[in-house]
Amino acid sequence: MLGAVLALTTACSFGPPDPDVAGAPPNLPEPSGSASAPAGGEREVAVTVLAKGLEVPWGMAFLPNGAALVTERDTARILQVGPESDADGLKVTEVQRLSEVASGGDGGLLGIAVSPKYATDRTVYVYYSTAADNRVAKLKLKGEPQTILTGIPHSRDNNGGQLAFGPDGQLYVATGDGTATGTNAQNPKSLGGKILRITPEGKPSPGNPVKTSPVWSSGHRNVQGLAWDGGKRLYASESGQRTTGELNVIQKGKNYGWPTAEGDGTAAKFTNPLVSWPNPESSCSGVAVLERLVATACRDGKRLWMVEVTGNGTLFGKPQELLQGEYGRLRALATAPDGSLWVATSNHEQGGDPQPDDDRIIRLVFSDGGAGRS
Repeated sequence: MLGAVLALTTACSFGPPDPDVAGAPPNLPEPSGSASAPAGGEREVAVTVLAKGLEVPWGMAFLPNGAALVTERDTARILQVGPESDADGLKVTEVQRLSEVASGGDGGLLGIAVSPKYATDRTVYVYYSTAADNRVAKLKLKGEPQTILTGIPHSRDNNGGQLAFGPDGQLYVATGDGTATGTNAQNPKSLGGKILRITPEGKPSPGNPVKTSPVWSSGHRNVQGLAWDGGKRLYASESGQRTTGELNVIQKGKNYGWPTAEGDGTAAKFTNPLVSWPNPESSCSGVAVLERLVATACRDGKRLWMVEVTGNGTLFGKPQELLQGEYGRLRALATAPDGSLWVATSNHEQGGDPQPDDDRIIRLVFSDGGAGRS
């Protein structure tokens, strides 16, 4: 396993992980305290490669035992990463391969979410492409998928694909517009270019803007990351626009502008992003929250953007960059049960430059908080 320490911004005593003993659990640092940066000095980040040899890992969700379920977009495999380890890091095991998945472009086996009631229902949810559409299904691991939502527009690009259970117990589904011109994003009858909110059975959730519709927000180009903070605010990435990538705070019934608006605008009917960046610096997918830090993993930008927010969910200070160019394209991102961040590379795809160990899953531990607490 590879360990390194990077300075992010703002100085604490914090060293790299000790060399791992072959066959023993990963010897990982476990700092504690607040995840917010101290004033002045630098925040250090311990970086450890947990797993390697994957192929376009896309979605990531954690089981109650601390293992991660990871999807591979193009192979249609669900993998289990950990909790056991070996000389190379965490053990990677193929759980199953979904035969109905039609891979191509940015479609394939995409998001994955673990039921909040997994201890009793043993259920996970997946988002994937078929020859006809994108859809959501539920399954028990190694069992057959049971479709709960169909008809999400499918195209070569802009398929969305993220799944996440919110603090309200409802399943949120991020979809792509699926067209070159943005036809679906502003069409309330289309499931494309939206964030959907459904029950675990696939029905529109109670309290949605329109009772009979699963649509929670609209005007999206291609959302591939969803995460909530402690104040139950939902953050989402936005990629695939003409010039900018965005990090948005998602609110019930709001319209985020695509294809008419991107970045900050003046039209009252559209909601501006929390922050935006030029496409070459962003095109971000996964989103994760660690207390007051909101992180998003960027493909074209080949970096993590770290944003600190106030207790009211507004931007505090300037966004900070991490891992810029160190590991190539980044996509999947999640907060692990111990408070560390896990991020996956996406170099075995068009636009990537795969290295011998790619694709990899990388663990980040911040010197001033998070990891080690359950």
